[in-house]
Amino acid sequence: MSDRREFRDLASPDTVRKIIDDLPIAALSETVSLTSARGRVLAERVDADIDVPGFDRASMDGYAVRGQDTFGASEAAPIDLERVGAVHAGEAPDITVGSGEAAEISTGAVMPSGADAVVIVERTQEHDDGSAVRVRDAVAPGDNVMIAGTDVAAGTRALGPGTQLTPREIGLLSALGVESVPVRGRPTVGIVSTGDELVRPGSPLDTSCGQIYDVNSYTIAAGVEEAGGETKLYPHTGDDYDEMERLLIEAAGECDLVLSSGSTSASAVDVIYNVIESRGNLRLHGVAVKPGKPMLVGELDGSAYIGLPGYPVSALTIFRTFVAPAIRSAAGQSDPQTATITGTMAVEERYTEGRLRFMPVGTVSNVEGETLVYPVDKGSGATTSLVEADGVVAVDPNTEYLAAGESVTVELFSPDVRPPTLFGIGEDDPVFSRILDNLSNPRYLAIGSREGRRRLRNGIPDIAVIAGEGNRSLDTVSLGSWTREWGLLVLTGNSANIEELADIIQMDQRFINRRADSGLRRELDTAVESLADDRDVSRRKLIQSIQGYERGAKGVESPARAVIQGNADVGLGLRISAAERGLEFIPVGIQQVTVEANPDRVEKPGVQELSNALDSNTTNIDSYPGYEH
Repeated sequence: MSDRREFRDLASPDTVRKIIDDLPIAALSETVSLTSARGRVLAERVDADIDVPGFDRASMDGYAVRGQDTFGASEAAPIDLERVGAVHAGEAPDITVGSGEAAEISTGAVMPSGADAVVIVERTQEHDDGSAVRVRDAVAPGDNVMIAGTDVAAGTRALGPGTQLTPREIGLLSALGVESVPVRGRPTVGIVSTGDELVRPGSPLDTSCGQIYDVNSYTIAAGVEEAGGETKLYPHTGDDYDEMERLLIEAAGECDLVLSSGSTSASAVDVIYNVIESRGNLRLHGVAVKPGKPMLVGELDGSAYIGLPGYPVSALTIFRTFVAPAIRSAAGQSDPQTATITGTMAVEERYTEGRLRFMPVGTVSNVEGETLVYPVDKGSGATTSLVEADGVVAVDPNTEYLAAGESVTVELFSPDVRPPTLFGIGEDDPVFSRILDNLSNPRYLAIGSREGRRRLRNGIPDIAVIAGEGNRSLDTVSLGSWTREWGLLVLTGNSANIEELADIIQMDQRFINRRADSGLRRELDTAVESLADDRDVSRRKLIQSIQGYERGAKGVESPARAVIQGNADVGLGLRISAAERGLEFIPVGIQQVTVEANPDRVEKPGVQELSNALDSNTTNIDSYPGYEH
């Protein structure tokens, strides 16, 4: 009578995946240097500790001036300004630009004190004796100047947990001065090939007794490395029970996952399942696929164990189908993609410069999973353009425009790049940033409520976060809303005794605002306009009496940091910022924040994930200072 052991009930592929998902494969997180971080996956969120750039700098060659001194200047009516020196990139300016003066400045140089704009060199002409410069163009404050924090604002969410670190993310981290980062651990995978017939490559082969070279150890090891794991090869073992038990127990003690190949079928000599049953927990024996039916899954001495079939094709098929995704998940790695993808333009993009253009683009999927492509262009000096873009589209010199719906080919920056599961644009909000941390692979551009509304109307993002403006005429679906308390931020002690918004008018206090595209800035503008009406003065006159009102910071945390660092006396901000940074808070108002979804994307998995996260965070929102659901 044959001593064969039949397969147990064959498991469905879905069942196999669920069982493997429950295995303890993940390794502990670790901290690595930036030079060793490529390809790793962030374990924690990284916030910007500094502004990028860290100073107001010229974005063009020309002359640093006071914008108001150029008002009215034109080709027909130029204005002469006294030349008071020059500032070059990499040096600290030692001059001050006063009324009626100008300083020569190069691209990237620090703006000298007193200057708030740059007239490009092509619109100027220096007098022969160098004493003055003739200006033939009017500029407004901020023209041709990159304000500190314009690229990345200190305190903002730079990269979230789960972000795979490619050269573009490492470039951003470098710009932020980050030296080392916390990353997900790479699971160590021990590989044991079984069978008396196996011989390692490089050793002599005796075909007369059926010897074959060990193929599986090397093909599976390559697959493990590709999936983000680290391999440890063990000597192959024959079909001897005691030797097999010894080797498997050794591997289990040293690795997060043990993979064996061979000895998984139901014959009398294939006894590996007996080892697992006696020393661990055999949870599955056999899967309903072809090839690859012989398969074991279980635990061995506290480590995960998976037994692959002996035939190389079957072993590789099972590995790629079931094991590689589990290793990628444990290491936080994304599914592999090709380096080129095809999509359709989400919006029209015009181009008339007559040169080959490598247009940075981002990608987002619609509810059907089709790829939509949108242009991303913040200027050559902006580090975040690389992070927000997935690749480039080569635009032919003779192309005048790319039409919405036109098919394009995207050259990805890396084969590892994947479209975000959720793409959002809108207001910078500290609580929403925390919610984003719970999502699988979101991309969110905190560029203001106004821009969020505009792009949502154009159909590019999945969602927009809008503060203070409500839904208005947008044809959207609301996923949730909350309120946040806003007001003025001052140092502890409030030496200027500011008690309300009106107190900063005509006071010798330096104020720092938010940018005009921010919903918080719009809330303040409305309050100031109301004050102007009460005092029967123009809004413009009231604004001019607040020192620094027109100076707008990008990030919601930027004003708080400016007050702490002594760069401003009063800042516009939220109660949560004051509470978390030890500042005093003077309340001014309550603002509603709404998450609006593109109606065509409501059923998209990433939008559903956000909707569920918003529901699960409902009871937590009230726990943040100044927030109410």
